[in-house]
Amino acid sequence: MRALAKQLTQKWPEALMRFGLRALAPLQDDATANVRLPLSGECRAGTVYLVGAGSGDVELLTLKAARLLMQADAVVYDRLVGDDVLALIPSVTERYYVGKARGHHSVPQADIGHLLVSLAQAGKSVVRLKGGDPGVFGRMGEELAALAQAALPAHIVPGITAASAAAAGMGIPLTDRSHAQQLRFITAQLCREGGTPDWATLARQDETLVFYMGLSKVEAICHGLRQAGLPDAWPIMLVANASQPDQQSLTGTLASMPGQLKDQPLPSPCLIMVGSVVSMVAHSPAARGATLAR
Repeated sequence: MRALAKQLTQKWPEALMRFGLRALAPLQDDATANVRLPLSGECRAGTVYLVGAGSGDVELLTLKAARLLMQADAVVYDRLVGDDVLALIPSVTERYYVGKARGHHSVPQADIGHLLVSLAQAGKSVVRLKGGDPGVFGRMGEELAALAQAALPAHIVPGITAASAAAAGMGIPLTDRSHAQQLRFITAQLCREGGTPDWATLARQDETLVFYMGLSKVEAICHGLRQAGLPDAWPIMLVANASQPDQQSLTGTLASMPGQLKDQPLPSPCLIMVGSVVSMVAHSPAARGATLAR
């Protein structure tokens, strides 16, 4: 453990200090003099690690994810991975950018799977770095299938998904006994023509709905939920760049939000949260630092 701490601290001091890994040194307080961050393990050759990069704030990255980034021979990463997270990757590590943007895929999904397989078959340890959590709308299943077909070992390292980061950044919970006893994550891609969600099953007042990848579908979402029975005044919130310094948000109602968004456009990526919990933003002491547009 001491050897790993020394190696990491000497090799990438700026990244480690920014991430807070200076805590690998013993703490000064007598009661915690022997406490160190529990970094252990190694990145194995011929193995692919499907790693969640979290919501963009490097301090929300898991310790395991940070360790694997520092140890891997190759990192295959997405568009939404933050620069501070990428800064943890040593300069000698091979990097492959396979990011996707709305309406444009720089690398087809099948080719990403082939890349992971070829790198691992070449004996490299590989980190497949995805924004948020790799298992939440991250097409992880397709990559696992490609690795399984090639009989390659894979490990999954979860990350903080955008819904958790957005709710925390706005100072509210995703669920609450008085507001929401259920939680649903929904891809707003279903809101396009031919893929309409079952609005009737979504129009409940005892749950929180979180729509991913839905900035261009706000009007359709508001209309669909209103038509299915949710009141015009039902709370809705949009959060762009959750947990990052440039986080922005809009809070309003299903009736007002399409107009608000036209007057105050938000950048992508943007998360849409619908439910009674949104009303808690106005009174939350944890929301004081959030950037609110009303």
